[in-house]
Amino acid sequence: MPQNSSLEVARRVDRWWESAGRDVLTDPFGAMAKAGLFQIGLPGAGAALDSYGAIAAAEQAIAAKTGLLGLASAFAARQMTARFFIAGFADGDQRAAWLPRIAAGEVCTAVAISEPGAGAHPKLLKTTAESRDAGFVISGRKAWVTNGPVADLFLVLAVVAVEDGRKRYGLFMLPKATPGLVIKPMATLDVLAPATHCELELDGCEIPASARVGDMPDAYPAMALPFRDVEDTVGTANVSGLLSWLLERAAARIERTEENALRLGRIAGLVSLVQAASRLAVAALDGDGQDVPARVIGVRLLARDIVGEIRELLALGQPQDEAVAGALAAFDLLASVAREPRKVRQIRLGNSIGSERQ
Repeated sequence: MPQNSSLEVARRVDRWWESAGRDVLTDPFGAMAKAGLFQIGLPGAGAALDSYGAIAAAEQAIAAKTGLLGLASAFAARQMTARFFIAGFADGDQRAAWLPRIAAGEVCTAVAISEPGAGAHPKLLKTTAESRDAGFVISGRKAWVTNGPVADLFLVLAVVAVEDGRKRYGLFMLPKATPGLVIKPMATLDVLAPATHCELELDGCEIPASARVGDMPDAYPAMALPFRDVEDTVGTANVSGLLSWLLERAAARIERTEENALRLGRIAGLVSLVQAASRLAVAALDGDGQDVPARVIGVRLLARDIVGEIRELLALGQPQDEAVAGALAAFDLLASVAREPRKVRQIRLGNSIGSERQ
């Protein structure tokens, strides 16, 4: 990420931190809007902020300052959704209608792909978009909609056709007030506060043709699949920020011996590798450098080992406080999300090694 971008992101995060005070969960999104954080990653705020690298830098800084993975991920989810789907695929009218309001913090967007009992597997998704008159009728259910309870605009993936037994998908904008759209609560995951999730019931939601995002024949390979990689890649910044926070807490809670200093130095070196690899991986999303899938896999695995070492250090010191315990629980929870797709990627990477010579 260019130096001026890093400085501008840092200024805005510091502004938010100073205005929010230590109790950042009282009004997390209101304080972020006042500090201009919701302009980060979106066009219109200047080249210094118009990148995935800017989103990642802010996410890392939020996690490093607070130790709250949920807060950092809730922020990044808003920005990634708006940047990828609306700035990336929406038409001029759609962008003009929504992006300024998103950047001002007036509108929160959420993408709805997964469904109950189906996950995000394209063969199993059932929500449909039936063409009718001058628009579409959306029917079905969605689950695990990140930021759904606070969202104002939902981007819903739905089946538009079945050709030779293969489902074709479209993506549609549904404002929260759309008749037939019902937001249903899900069990809260307190360790990820203020990140929240919900289910959606879509009971014959009538929307105009202008609500469709993009004109490609199938939005699943064009949008849903690549967005999963964007989420996983940018999410490494959240992890690297948390590692910095945990390292500082561990250093403050253990006896200052030469042996402990040696271990802290080792962990600090490993954390710096995670941070460097994360920056390179995110830079590739912005077209700067080569996309290397092994980077994200390596960051996740190394971060897991580092957290294990930090846990051992913390066990030597004072009893854990609630903040540290919560941060570790949040890390464990997020590490378990999308475990199977990540396992598939790791197997695919392993199978590719040496395959060209065989």
